[in-house]
Amino acid sequence: MNLKINRMETKKKKMKMMTLEELKDRDIGKVGTPERDQYEFDLKMEILGEMIKSVRKERHLTQEQLGELIGVKKSQISKLERNTKNVTIETILKVFNALKANVKFSVQIDRSDLNIA
Repeated sequence: MNLKINRMETKKKKMKMMTLEELKDRDIGKVGTPERDQYEFDLKMEILGEMIKSVRKERHLTQEQLGELIGVKKSQISKLERNTKNVTIETILKVFNALKANVKFSVQIDRSDLNIA
């Protein structure tokens, strides 16, 4: 029994606390790497799809009704809510306009030098 307790104490001492950012850096890649950029993009697109679904439900609209409002089929609304990767900004704006939701864009410009060949 004493040996088992000592092993558990040793394991506890070896555990290192990490922040979410440290875990993402370790497991996905550091900020600025292609893998991390893709992860961040996919996450934002997933959140956008969830926002569309949430607002649609708040407005008591079915996917079919929302599709009719913007001139697309129900399947396109379903796809938009599940995976917004292959959708145009125009479609996203039409959806939020139909849902009577304000859209604000935030653009950050990287201040690094641009080299045009």
